[in-house]
Amino acid sequence: MKRQAGFTLMEMMVALAITMVVVAATLSALNDAQRANAAVSQMADMTENLRAGMNMMVSDLVQAGEGVPTGGIPIPSGGSGAPINRPSPPGMNYSFPLGATSLPAASPGAGLGPTMLGQATDIITILYADNTIPLITLPLVSISPSGNSMKVDPSIDIQTGNNAIRPGDLIMFSNAQGNALQTATGISGTSTVLFAANDVFNLNQRSDPQGTIQQLQAPLGSGTYPPTTATRIWMVTYYLDNVTDPQHVRLVRQLNFNPPQPVGEVLENLQISYNFIDGVTNPSNQKSVPLGLSENQIRMVNLFLGSRSNAKLVQINDYYHNNLATQVSLRSLAFVNRYR
Repeated sequence: MKRQAGFTLMEMMVALAITMVVVAATLSALNDAQRANAAVSQMADMTENLRAGMNMMVSDLVQAGEGVPTGGIPIPSGGSGAPINRPSPPGMNYSFPLGATSLPAASPGAGLGPTMLGQATDIITILYADNTIPLITLPLVSISPSGNSMKVDPSIDIQTGNNAIRPGDLIMFSNAQGNALQTATGISGTSTVLFAANDVFNLNQRSDPQGTIQQLQAPLGSGTYPPTTATRIWMVTYYLDNVTDPQHVRLVRQLNFNPPQPVGEVLENLQISYNFIDGVTNPSNQKSVPLGLSENQIRMVNLFLGSRSNAKLVQINDYYHNNLATQVSLRSLAFVNRYR
């Protein structure tokens, strides 16, 4: 008879048990690796969001005050006109402080942002000149007596590319009489910019006794302006937006009153404090302007940005949290940094 060969039932059961143990261990290791990879990916995304948001804020703050007059830009005041509107988080309609006579290079907004994790967040508004458009290189051809329009030199292109002046742009006028700020509301022809009343900022008020473009006339009330230059001013506001997508709170950057643009996602905290210089106590880490001082004495901004992972990590059954903090010297507001 031919020889019979094969495995016994016991051998098959032992081999199957060993195989199952090996497969189980392999699947467990693969599952752990997948979880670890997901955690690393989420933490990397969170860190990238923190860095992207912080880098953008630092970039704007470094330019704060560039081309802005010492003491800020005068605004309409002293009359019964409407307050000057300030870009605000969704559902909040803020204005700059009543009685203010100028807009500073940096305007604190302690507690004006949405409340996150039981803590009110901050906003900040900064101003700086746009040096890409050569408006300031040539005096204006003319300004209408009422100040509701200006005509630029025909050699300056204000209609195409980055030089294009659009409704909502801020234009600062400067001459020997001082400075004034208005909001562009339209373009007429190729060289005329319009400044109609009831603009989004309420800056085009011309009946107030202070801070309007008519204060730049010489003699005052004559309708005649001495040689005047114009500069486009960027107003940049940062705040957290928890309305557009409550599950993924965004850090947004709003230029003037244009639609806000997200620069960081899944954020949960924004805290800002300021270092002032008064030559005596030089108060630091102040959330708002100390009594007796002004925004023009801000020399350094301290930023704190908090973030969380996009989803809960399986390992801890909770979100992973991280934060980033930095300090920015406002180089255009001081020649000497006394905090170093």
